[in-house]
Amino acid sequence: MKKLVLAAALAISCAAPAYAAAIPQLKAFIGETRTLSAAFTQVVTNKGKREEASGTLEISRPGKFRWAYSKPYEQLIVGDGKTLWIYDKDLAQVTRKSLDNALGSSPAALLAGSNAIERDYVLKEAGKQGDVEWLTASPKKADNTFSNIRMGFAGKMLVDMELTDSFGNNTRIHFNSPQKNPALAAGHFSFTPPKGVDVVSGD
Repeated sequence: MKKLVLAAALAISCAAPAYAAAIPQLKAFIGETRTLSAAFTQVVTNKGKREEASGTLEISRPGKFRWAYSKPYEQLIVGDGKTLWIYDKDLAQVTRKSLDNALGSSPAALLAGSNAIERDYVLKEAGKQGDVEWLTASPKKADNTFSNIRMGFAGKMLVDMELTDSFGNNTRIHFNSPQKNPALAAGHFSFTPPKGVDVVSGD
């Protein structure tokens, strides 16, 4: 399960008073958040196997994001608005694919898009657990990467995501220290393959 490629997402902090339900908070994110930065922790489980990872996320909407794993291995996923780059440092390999084909296939890409969630998923309120309001997002098309998504909000902040994909992986992501609309350098969303690495097409 080393290749947790594109098992990622983000966190949002908004300044207005908290919404009571999760769907209005999601809509507020889509309407109000231009850029985002956050740290994250991630746990992926499948048939009794468990793998933990952590790193940072940056998003510049629409369509640009940087998802960087730091533990237990280094992996970088960059969407530059046209191309999705996946750099696996241990394998010395870069995978390149069209971002149009990748949008919706990862939490970061989903939330960096303009309205992919509302367009491609059926949203339902899923109740409150502790201080977190939850919603479920079910795909409208059977060939979607994710069979189910759950998103948890607290105080207009997306604090948790749970995703089940077509391979049976269950991914839970918790977002720490989110910042809404920070100034992010444009260079964070560009990528040039390092010298000596293999570059393969993922399309």
